Amino acid sequence: MKFQYLILYFILFASPKMLFAQYEFSGYVDKQNWSGDIYLSLIEDYRQLSGIYPEQIIQKVTSDSLGYFSFSGDNLPSENRMYRIHMENCSEHEKKAVHFNGFCSDSKEILFIANNNDTLTLPFSFDKEMFCKIISNNQKSNAFIKVDSIIGEMRFAFASYRSETNRKINTKKWFSTLQRYARDQGEPLTELYIYAFLSDKANNLHAYYLDDLKHNLYYDQLLERLEEKYSNNTYTTQYKAELASDKFLISSGKTAPKNYWLWLVLILLISSVTLNIFQFVKSRRKNNVYPSFGKNLTQQEQKVLDFILEDKTNKEIAASMFVSISTIKTHINNLYKKLDVRSREEVKSLYINK
Repeated sequence: MKFQYLILYFILFASPKMLFAQYEFSGYVDKQNWSGDIYLSLIEDYRQLSGIYPEQIIQKVTSDSLGYFSFSGDNLPSENRMYRIHMENCSEHEKKAVHFNGFCSDSKEILFIANNNDTLTLPFSFDKEMFCKIISNNQKSNAFIKVDSIIGEMRFAFASYRSETNRKINTKKWFSTLQRYARDQGEPLTELYIYAFLSDKANNLHAYYLDDLKHNLYYDQLLERLEEKYSNNTYTTQYKAELASDKFLISSGKTAPKNYWLWLVLILLISSVTLNIFQFVKSRRKNNVYPSFGKNLTQQEQKVLDFILEDKTNKEIAASMFVSISTIKTHINNLYKKLDVRSREEVKSLYINK
């Protein structure tokens, strides 16, 4: 009888998570370089993976004196979902603008998969960087980090030889590599994360995605896996609609109008003129002598500075430099510190008309 009481005590008091689902997402932030609130967001639109969207935020906390923070509760979906933890280095006034347009150049974020039963920690990485490592009881939680690593290898392969032939060969290889890796994980959300990257219209790979869609059954099979595991989820509904739209796009493109070549020549002519103007403006800016306070910039930071002065977005800069958006954000943070500024407008004010 006494043994039975001990078992009952253990169930009721020693391990409440056995009876009540509860999540806990905790970690550390670098207090020396980062301050302010930390946000937890539930991502229901996989086209809004990177950025800041107020409608996605479900919790806000602050870190203690050691940089420790924690999100906990029992109100998350029981199935796996996509989540983001992020923080911003900006004032309350600046946050209003940031949360309006969805992008903040001075922010740090991490994406992961989790559910209402998960315990997840975000320790510092080996180089004392935050939001780079995930330890979780959910084996799917760090899938996005692994995918980003593969995408990084892909970008390096493209950058090694930037010829059209190399791009065609590597594109087919990396599409297959990414899709096979995600499928082997047994988690359709990982596949959606990759799909969002490969099919992004702002991505240089979008044309290859449309071509792959014509003959690759992978995309239909992914829909089947989503409907099987997440039948009533917005992810599945969104993917199904996008897939149907893209299939219609490639099928309707088979019957081109008779004046197709005329329009093509006109577009090429306009593009050529625009490119020449852009190169002329760019060369003039590069010929200008930068103020002395920019001499200690690295080569990568100098490139980022040039793009900022050309009013390029983080996504456009990342695509031009063949690196991730998070890498661009790191360069911008370092650039701000060296120039002693806190925004793009302050950067421009330093160099324009100098």
